[in-house]
Amino acid sequence: MRVSNRVMAIAGTLVLAGCAANGDPGAAPLASGQSCQTIRDDLNRLDSKGVPAMVERQNAGKKLSKSQKAQADLYNRRLNEYLGARCHV
Repeated sequence: MRVSNRVMAIAGTLVLAGCAANGDPGAAPLASGQSCQTIRDDLNRLDSKGVPAMVERQNAGKKLSKSQKAQADLYNRRLNEYLGARCHV
């Protein structure tokens, strides 16, 4: 499965806007034991569970159960790590 194109486009836009406003901060280091592939695998696993739709519902201010919110937060965290480490380039 692939990470939602809409979520990736939004995140990419935010990253580019940040780079344009503050200069290029460079790639963020990954945590010990992590790689771009392990993060990508996590994102794909969450994507196959429909988590990007939960992220969109959360961003729209709609209610989520505690477990759905936890999954949406994990997805956002992993996506930030993926983009911050420049795994997408």
